[in-house]
Amino acid sequence: MNMHLFCTCFLSFYLLLASPPVSASVSNSFKDCGHFFYMQIPPVGIRGTSLRKICQRYADKLRYSTLYDSSRRLPLYSAYVFKKSDGKRRMDTPWMYEPQLVSEDESGNMKALPLTDDTPPLIEDSQAVLEDYTDAVEYKRGPLNPDLHQAEPDDKSSTYTLTNVVPLITDFLDTSWNPYLDIIRRRLNNFCLGKSFMVTGATISGATIQRDKRDRLAIPKHLWLAYCCPRFDRNSPYEVRFMFPSYGGYALNEQTGHSVVEVPLKTLESFLKSQKDIDSDLTIFYKGCVSENPFKKKRDLTSVSVRGENWMHSHDEES
Repeated sequence: MNMHLFCTCFLSFYLLLASPPVSASVSNSFKDCGHFFYMQIPPVGIRGTSLRKICQRYADKLRYSTLYDSSRRLPLYSAYVFKKSDGKRRMDTPWMYEPQLVSEDESGNMKALPLTDDTPPLIEDSQAVLEDYTDAVEYKRGPLNPDLHQAEPDDKSSTYTLTNVVPLITDFLDTSWNPYLDIIRRRLNNFCLGKSFMVTGATISGATIQRDKRDRLAIPKHLWLAYCCPRFDRNSPYEVRFMFPSYGGYALNEQTGHSVVEVPLKTLESFLKSQKDIDSDLTIFYKGCVSENPFKKKRDLTSVSVRGENWMHSHDEES
């Protein structure tokens, strides 16, 4: 009997040690969701006043990463892995919020809006809510990680959280940005042979959307996007071949003059360095996204990975 009790206790203790720890989705690092970044290294050189690093979790699975400025209630970028998609949108998903921006005791999953009596009381202080958009008639909710860049229904649904959304001029979103996102979708569908690492971000304008005479949402000055596809079709047509392994684009969030300008990654980084709260050492992709050599030896790739990890540790606090 005593032996049975001992075995039961030992087994329980062993299972406790073997169980994976439950970690918060919002923290000061992206260590739980680094796989959404090229070489698992987040962008460097993007500043804010109250930054939170969110591992966006939906239906108990990590979906993408977001650098969120809680004071401005604005995501500065979202990073995700592009998945070949038919471009269809998810129309039946309610908008959601991130409870862990208020309390780490909450579960890691985003929760549906609208707010209820059970909602943590400080949610509105930490992030946008639907009411912030009620009187913002010129603006639409524009996701940084768009559902049309995802293939699985749950991955599409996970993009409908207000921590992934910025206020965009309606005409800019409908006539410039969304068509650009579809161009990127088709290009990567056709010519990227491996993973595409995406980072979509916003620059700060200084203007805000108010509610009840209080500044609520920072309005982006620009929207920008960059992709990194290390393994691509080297026989692609001339007009797109130079757009690999990396390329990007940016546009003004304005009523007019909002056409998307497509540029090489280095040109995009140079442009962003001239914007507010962007440092001169801005780096979107580690080493600028290196084209994958199919004949490269595994030990060489391992060496690059180790150097990347060391570089990430030295820069982690900067972002």
